[in-house]
Amino acid sequence: MENKLPEYAIIVAGGSGSRMQRDMPKQFIELADKPILMHTIERFYKYNNEVRLIVVLPEQQLDTWRSLCRKHKFEPFHMVVAGGATRFCSVRNGLEMVQGEALVAVHDGVRPFVELETIKEAYNTAAGHGSAVVAVSPKDSIRELTQEGSKAVPRVNYKLVQTPQCFRASLLRKAYEQPEEEHFTDDASVVEQLGEKVVLVEGSYRNIKITTPEDLLLAEAFIKETL
Repeated sequence: MENKLPEYAIIVAGGSGSRMQRDMPKQFIELADKPILMHTIERFYKYNNEVRLIVVLPEQQLDTWRSLCRKHKFEPFHMVVAGGATRFCSVRNGLEMVQGEALVAVHDGVRPFVELETIKEAYNTAAGHGSAVVAVSPKDSIRELTQEGSKAVPRVNYKLVQTPQCFRASLLRKAYEQPEEEHFTDDASVVEQLGEKVVLVEGSYRNIKITTPEDLLLAEAFIKETL
């Protein structure tokens, strides 16, 4: 199903680099000679160069990002918005830049290997159902922690959630009008608080979130395949 609504992508990049064990924010670490965040933006631009890109960064990182864009002569047009104290606040700030009814994908700034077909499927599914959340099946066995210790659970009943998470703008705005709650770990959990159903879209194991040194090693292996 091809949608006709405008497409936005809110790319949230609020990392500090602590889990990466570096002073530099993880979204600015270079991968194949340019920051990870630039690779992520380029995935959406390659999918559709008319996607309206909104990059959300901590306010203290805005000048650094502008300098990096000049240094690397980074051309894809995007709007830059100052984030908030939490991811919830940052997404809400990004939403303020979305005009009218549209399809809005929210994506982690450090997921630079999202497949173009996955992006397309997320937008098209959201156009038809109002929501689309990318997820994959777990590879490992899963145990649930209990008061007695732990117990095995069938992994077929579980999914590992990724991004993008795509919604109609009207639904996402309504969701983010709610007060923030501790269990809001992603956009799907915010939308579900309204009583709305969330539709899953199959993701890819290559769509990694680069947050640790081990993730960076894997990312470097992936990027070599494309050079």
